[in-house]
Amino acid sequence: MTRKPALFLVSSLLLIGSLFLTACGAPSATPVSQKPLPPAPAATAAPPSFVMAEAPMEKEAGQSPTPQGNPPNDQAYDAVFFQNYGVNPFIDTEDDHLSTFALDVDTGSYTIARRYVTDGNLPPKDAIRVEEFVNYFDQGYSYPPEDRAFAIYVDGAPTPFTETERYQMLRIGIQGYAVPPEARKDVALTFVIDVSGSMDRENRLELVKQSLELLVDQLRPTDSVAIVVYGSDARVVLEPTSGAERETILSAIYALQPEGSTNVEAGLRLGYKMALQAFKPGAINRVILCSDGVANVGRTGPESIWEQVKGYASEGVTLTTIGFGMGNYNDVLMEQLADNGDGFYAYVDTLQEARRLFLENLTSTLQVIALDAKVQVDFNPEVVARYRLVGFENRAIADEAFRDDTVDAGEVGAGHSVTALYEIKLHPGAEGRIATIYLRWEDPESREVREISRDFSTGEMAPSFVEASPHFQWAVVVAEYAEVLRESYWAQGSTLASVLEEAQRVARFFPEDDDVAEFVQLVKRASALAGRE
Repeated sequence: MTRKPALFLVSSLLLIGSLFLTACGAPSATPVSQKPLPPAPAATAAPPSFVMAEAPMEKEAGQSPTPQGNPPNDQAYDAVFFQNYGVNPFIDTEDDHLSTFALDVDTGSYTIARRYVTDGNLPPKDAIRVEEFVNYFDQGYSYPPEDRAFAIYVDGAPTPFTETERYQMLRIGIQGYAVPPEARKDVALTFVIDVSGSMDRENRLELVKQSLELLVDQLRPTDSVAIVVYGSDARVVLEPTSGAERETILSAIYALQPEGSTNVEAGLRLGYKMALQAFKPGAINRVILCSDGVANVGRTGPESIWEQVKGYASEGVTLTTIGFGMGNYNDVLMEQLADNGDGFYAYVDTLQEARRLFLENLTSTLQVIALDAKVQVDFNPEVVARYRLVGFENRAIADEAFRDDTVDAGEVGAGHSVTALYEIKLHPGAEGRIATIYLRWEDPESREVREISRDFSTGEMAPSFVEASPHFQWAVVVAEYAEVLRESYWAQGSTLASVLEEAQRVARFFPEDDDVAEFVQLVKRASALAGRE
């Protein structure tokens, strides 16, 4: 996706300068207890950096783990790969009143962080993508009317996580139409399953098998499944088979055993070939990659691997990547392959998460209702002094590319919603239109490009945080949790303890929501872990 090049050039110069000052012994910045002033208008997020974290290996028989210190956000697992996309800055509206980004329905970052905290470790800051935390939770939006594909929802209120200045938060919600399970299209699925030796760790291949059994149980006779596996090389273990032949499909899945190295390139190449062989016009044609993502044979980077298979994807086959395991795990590869493959990325840490993905949300997991979906927010400089998009750092699109329909953006599944949060500062006493929100996408059926918009004004803002809708409050609390975990510059005045206090209060609005209850326990555990460091 295209990013704003001038801003990234400035950020690169800033990064080089900071490295030089560090080398010269310049003092580092210290945390402050109040909301910091926005940076100069030209400042931006740090350029992406690729991070491989190495920590003590899992203890083998007769082997002790390598001693290592325990700084904040220490890596708890060996050879985990994440990418740091920086943190969005505040932008003065007099310099740039447009904010443009691709929609993102991924949730992998949240479940990876959950796995870390559940195991008794704080996640590495580079693993945190704020939007994936927020979008893991139900936002309470109503489905659009039957004659519309999407609805835009906006609300806002002052944020409780600032002390000296009055900042507001906006929640922008995009809700897609739902497709009843009985009305979903037929599917032609090609499972591409990693059976390399690393999939034997933590019984992760066994979790793959259990997860896919849940999906197979939902298939119809008019659906089909093919299976490709890869270790050192790739091979077909099940030709396209009717969903009616459940036992045949499951026998092929449960016969898989870990073997060899990890040739993701060969697996995806053969998987796409098989998907084209099984292609059903008018149906959902999808490759589902199940892996820990660590490629070590053939091409190993997401871009080089994608170059080998992108021609197949252009034929109408989409890609879903499902991550399993921790330690020897590559989040970067899984997330970027899904992004390029017009699909989405999820991480399965428990069988319950697999149920959520393949039982509760099966139709939205499989059926796409929008291609290249993107949002542009036009802030009114007479009302808004500055703004900051919270998250979506790796989904930025150049403002002038919003109506360029050749630009790759995001895909949205049936019934999915996408939420973006903005932190804004209003001019004192200003009233009127805060922003106009534009949504643009391509209909996958008609290939027609559509666009809708919605205005939002100061009169629609809640007077205080506690008077805003409970779902709004919850989204802000979840985002602040992610901001603290990733050590965002804009969350220096916050602590996990303060997030926990708000989470416990807001959770009372959702007494029957298991995800909310689990989140409160995760924040409590993370706060305790932070207190011990």
